[in-house]
Amino acid sequence: MAGKFELWVDKAGQYRFNLKASNGQVIATSEGYSSKASALNGIESVKANASTAETVEL
Repeated sequence: MAGKFELWVDKAGQYRFNLKASNGQVIATSEGYSSKASALNGIESVKANASTAETVEL
């Protein structure tokens, strides 16, 4: 099973999403968005940019 995005509305009325790994562990959490469309754009941005993200060792 592949990972998945979960979208919800928080107590403040902001849209947020989690990216969950195939084992159900949350591996990323978004900021709050004022609209569902903005949150969906955030998901698309993660999908587009995560594969090319640089890995930095701290």
